[in-house]
Amino acid sequence: MLIDGRLVAGDRTFASLNPATGEILGYAPDGSVADAEAAVAAARRAFDTGGQERSDRGVGSGTWATDVALRVRCLEQLHRALVEHRDELAALTTAEVGATPALNQGAQLDQPIDIVRYYAELLKDYPLTEDLGNIESRGMQHHRWVEKEAGGVVAAIIAYNYPNQLALAKLAPALAAGCTVVLKGAPDTPLVTLALGELIANHTDIPPGVVNVLSSSDPAVGAVLTTSPDVDMVTFTGSTPTGRRIMAAASETLKKVFLELGGKSAAIVLDDADFGTAAVFSAFSMVTHAGQGCALTSRILVPRKHHDEIVELIKTNFGHVRYGDPNDPATYMGPLISEAQRDKVDGMVKRAVEAGATLVTGGEKKGPGFFYTPTLLTNVDPDAEIAQEEVFGPVLVVIAYDDDDDAVRIANNSIYGLSGAVFGGQERALAVARRIRTGTFSINGGNYFSPDSPFGGFKQSGIGREMGKAGLEEFLEGKTYATVVTS
Repeated sequence: MLIDGRLVAGDRTFASLNPATGEILGYAPDGSVADAEAAVAAARRAFDTGGQERSDRGVGSGTWATDVALRVRCLEQLHRALVEHRDELAALTTAEVGATPALNQGAQLDQPIDIVRYYAELLKDYPLTEDLGNIESRGMQHHRWVEKEAGGVVAAIIAYNYPNQLALAKLAPALAAGCTVVLKGAPDTPLVTLALGELIANHTDIPPGVVNVLSSSDPAVGAVLTTSPDVDMVTFTGSTPTGRRIMAAASETLKKVFLELGGKSAAIVLDDADFGTAAVFSAFSMVTHAGQGCALTSRILVPRKHHDEIVELIKTNFGHVRYGDPNDPATYMGPLISEAQRDKVDGMVKRAVEAGATLVTGGEKKGPGFFYTPTLLTNVDPDAEIAQEEVFGPVLVVIAYDDDDDAVRIANNSIYGLSGAVFGGQERALAVARRIRTGTFSINGGNYFSPDSPFGGFKQSGIGREMGKAGLEEFLEGKTYATVVTS
């Protein structure tokens, strides 16, 4: 772990498994409550005095929170280190996360590395001061302006599915803003996150305590981060139930909270769409990373009169999905993260069938490792568990609708509002998209995911936005100043 500028092993360890084989990959430090408290104290000290106490590299004058040039330089160093060690990180991500080479070339690794470069460049020109001009009050002129300053100490808690992306989408903007960070990796994928901490310690001038990286199997460690009065902000990616608990815990000290939570997104196929294109998109996106993505469109809404035709197209596409060893470049879908997650997915599929859904294809466990075949369900009630709850597995449900209004109603019939998609004539599709209550949306296969694109949800899919300028501003506080104009 990285605590106060030092790489430390801790007193205990826990195993990390290779999900493609089920075998032990390695061991991570099992951080304690005392480790978490030490990390928070280091982050607090680094924010309050950082840069005044220089590291042995001589990081420059001024404090971390106010020295923009230092922050730019350190982000550029981190980006360079990530690029130089990219292949090592890719191998580790494949082994621990089950990511395929194609995923590593995208959202698992290469795109996250670019997030760091994006914020280094954005910070160079981002206006941290806004002039409001003068007003007259009490017979005098008063000049006002707003300065944006770092929000303070950030606790960043991430999920297992895209550990590089989730860590760097929090770490890069927080550091750009001048915050200090305690980053806690997911218990299922700790080694990838610890590797980021090692790169920071060995290849950047980031001062001690500015970034701390923990791994732990103990929920009490997360509780320290969400309740400590020395933490100013919590940024969390994970399930909605956990997000609710974090929000409640943070409320005791009125911390600022960013939450990127679950989704049950819908893809709407209009009757004037290219059904073949829609079926390819829906099938192959749903099995990306074995369905372990919060923004994946796990419901597909189809015109009732074209239901059977579209189902057959999706079934055919699922039959073309090659799953297995994620090291094989020909593999499209890797494993689920754990036996427990696979059991959860299988249980939801079995309950859906018992409730009246039709299993068209899939629904099978495969080994070695934690594989689950691409699964397609039809005759699904829009209010059923499988249509309402996040599965986090390669399971797609088909729901028939009568007209555009019915499709919009079904799509919005969810506590979630993270993403969605629509296929059809451009103007009609855009009109439908604007009626769906989600934070991101794809029209005819459009890709919104990029370092400069804000990402986040409506309703119980979260609070706030990650990436883009909005992602930086999550970690900034505005302070308004005024002075009497004397001449």
